[in-house]
Amino acid sequence: MHGLEDYRKIVGDEIIGGISRKARNLYGKHILNINSTYQGGGVAEILNNLIPLMNDIGIDAGWRTLHGYPDFFGITKKFHNALQGEAIHLTERKKRVYSQANGDFSAYTHIDHDCVIIHDPQPLPLIKFYKKRQPWIWRCHVDLSHPNDKVWEFLSSFILRYDMVILSNKSYIKKDLPVEQRIVYPAIDPLSSKNMEIPEKDISKYLRKFGVVMDKPLITQISRFDKWKDPEGVIKVFKLVKEKVDCRLVLCGNIATDDPEGVKMYERVKRQAKRLIDKGDIILITDPAASNFIFINILQRISSVMIQKSIKEGFCLAVTEALWKETPVVASNVGGIPLQVKDGQDGFLLDPHDTQGFADRTIEILKNPTLAHEMGKKGKEIVRENFLITRLLSDYLDLLIDIIR
Repeated sequence: MHGLEDYRKIVGDEIIGGISRKARNLYGKHILNINSTYQGGGVAEILNNLIPLMNDIGIDAGWRTLHGYPDFFGITKKFHNALQGEAIHLTERKKRVYSQANGDFSAYTHIDHDCVIIHDPQPLPLIKFYKKRQPWIWRCHVDLSHPNDKVWEFLSSFILRYDMVILSNKSYIKKDLPVEQRIVYPAIDPLSSKNMEIPEKDISKYLRKFGVVMDKPLITQISRFDKWKDPEGVIKVFKLVKEKVDCRLVLCGNIATDDPEGVKMYERVKRQAKRLIDKGDIILITDPAASNFIFINILQRISSVMIQKSIKEGFCLAVTEALWKETPVVASNVGGIPLQVKDGQDGFLLDPHDTQGFADRTIEILKNPTLAHEMGKKGKEIVRENFLITRLLSDYLDLLIDIIR
């Protein structure tokens, strides 16, 4: 576990000192975070890195995960999709199962903290089942720019009880929501196993373990097997790229425990890519070991191009991770991605449905090592300035100081 002082060489004394000064206003305060899964997805990764740091600087920060049955997570996945604009058949049964799971959880989860931070839609109704004695914050990690009207009407009835909503992008602010809304960018931990420097001997070992051969350039997308990440579209891009450059595609991702659609998407991708998988042109990786952060770290370092062909995206830490490792990114111009990728500087931005454009920009990087190098350097500086865990910690301290009286 890393302490704040471990980040001095990366971010400098001014930032470390500023965080320490802010923390003095919160010594001994109890902050509780609640989300729906301990592993799988960016929220769990952020909490794994952020909460130890909060404790290190004198704040008593805790983390609990919501329990639920498969039907509950099936419903909340539909809510997740609907918040990003998809149609939903919103029945009274769905509403009842959703609320009941939160009510059951509240029966054995006692909250006597100074502030509660709820992450994403799954535990959103928890606030309804407590006598409110402290500020509650809802941290939304998805794209809220065009939510389905029916699900927004339902979920906003819970949001109205909150003292603050945290979003990842100004475009997600809901002007008709009479709750304070703030923008806080997600972030990566440069010292975690997913982002730290890796010795060459370990790189070779992991590549052999997962059957990744470096005889040709690698194009990689690292994401959950989720329709919003469009892995099937990535395969179409790869086929076009391969006509011009002999390369290999790696699709690596996990299936989050709160995402019942993940297995189905993985099987669809596997069927679509079967011929190319059999030839060794596509490497499809998803098993318990594939969530090993060191291996993901290595993939992001050795790939010539990282693709992120998301249709919708709250922020996308996979892009942040790749930029930190100086790997150029070809990505969709959606959600929080353009906050990180400046078109033509540290990567390329395209319409998520522009398959030919994705292929052309990927080929351009593969054929121009100088361009790739320049983009990589620029990307790392953008992340250093804006999207490291110390920046996130500082932003959280600001809002906690404001909201805890």
